Amino acid sequence: MRSWRRALVFRSVTMGLVGVMAFGSAAAATAYHNAISQIEVQDLDGLVTEVVEPKDPSDPFKDQAVNLLLMGTDIRDGTNADIGGTVSGMRSDTTMLVHISADRQWMEVVSLPRDTFVDIPSCKLPDGSQSQPYRDKFNASFTVGSGGTDMKYAAACTINTVNAITGVTVTNHAVVKMNGVIDVVDAIGGVKMCLPEALHGNPKSARIDLPAGENLLDGKTAIQFLRVRKGTGMGLEMGSDLTRIERQQAFINATMRQILSAETLADPTKTFRLINAALGSLSADPAIANPGSVAGLAWSLREIEKRNIVMTKIPVYDTEEGGVGGLGWGPEAAEIFARIAADQPPADVVLDTPEPTASGSPSGEPQEGDTAGDAGGDTEEGADAGTGDTEGGDAGTGDTAEGDGTASEPPTPKPSPSPEVLLDGVCA
Repeated sequence: MRSWRRALVFRSVTMGLVGVMAFGSAAAATAYHNAISQIEVQDLDGLVTEVVEPKDPSDPFKDQAVNLLLMGTDIRDGTNADIGGTVSGMRSDTTMLVHISADRQWMEVVSLPRDTFVDIPSCKLPDGSQSQPYRDKFNASFTVGSGGTDMKYAAACTINTVNAITGVTVTNHAVVKMNGVIDVVDAIGGVKMCLPEALHGNPKSARIDLPAGENLLDGKTAIQFLRVRKGTGMGLEMGSDLTRIERQQAFINATMRQILSAETLADPTKTFRLINAALGSLSADPAIANPGSVAGLAWSLREIEKRNIVMTKIPVYDTEEGGVGGLGWGPEAAEIFARIAADQPPADVVLDTPEPTASGSPSGEPQEGDTAGDAGGDTEEGADAGTGDTEGGDAGTGDTAEGDGTASEPPTPKPSPSPEVLLDGVCA
């Protein structure tokens, strides 16, 4: 009964989270919560003797790899203007390709540097016209597609660009605003990070000062940590978007660990704050916004090991085009994306492998060329005719199963996984 209740709570929380995410406005969310509050809850635990265990949510992407493109935007509407100042239009801030393996054993997050020179394909614009294909920095694809105002077209043009430059087909997407990050971080009670050195941001870049060691970042501090590019500590001296990507990946890894921890999932208050934090912070495709679909996908990831959530950096080099400095991708980038397109894990992922069978053949049947009672030259009594070893004895090439004439092999030991290497800033 207790295990059933834990499963029910987990599934209810998951369904509630994605259900609220499906609402597009605070007004709709308020109506949702008002409706829920009218329901009279009857806890029948201890009264009903036979309980039917609820069915697991169905994963609509079962046995399929998922390529989710997460796009951060610096759009300055409402509270977002208070965070970053008032700027017209909308731009792509941080873009990450999240690959979820078909077997649900690993997940890989690849950051796409905004300053990379890429070929932006023709994109449909809000007024019905088409943009001309041209070459520019990657984050320009979001601005071009939007026509300056429309996030849907901005996302579509960015997806078209990612498909073209990586060879990986984006299956789903979500656009995240700055205020959404703040709300999510505060909802889980902050994100703990262990900084290898003190970090001080240039006020013109972001207002943040953190000492070395363990820090609990609240929402406002977290967004400054993600935005800051110049200052001192953790690569801020370089003023580079590449070092910022490293800090962002460390923060995301730490946040995912925090959300997956019992400290968050076992606390109903934090859980429901997390539900409310999703309001208004996401714009997503229909599949990701569908409560049942996301519940099934989330349920399928329940046993993924934290060490198998891998953050990958694209190898880049400095370059210049048209007198403007930017980045190019090294040849290894093509290998990374070809591996992802083929749903092949990176080297540091530790996968579960099936136990070897007792027989030399996977099915346990004699292999081609063996006769009944003769496996590798063993006799019907289990003795090796070439060595004279007796029933059950060691024939030098593997013991036999007593008298059954089938050669057996000792199980192959699994290699011990190498110690997990954490990104700078992620607490052990």
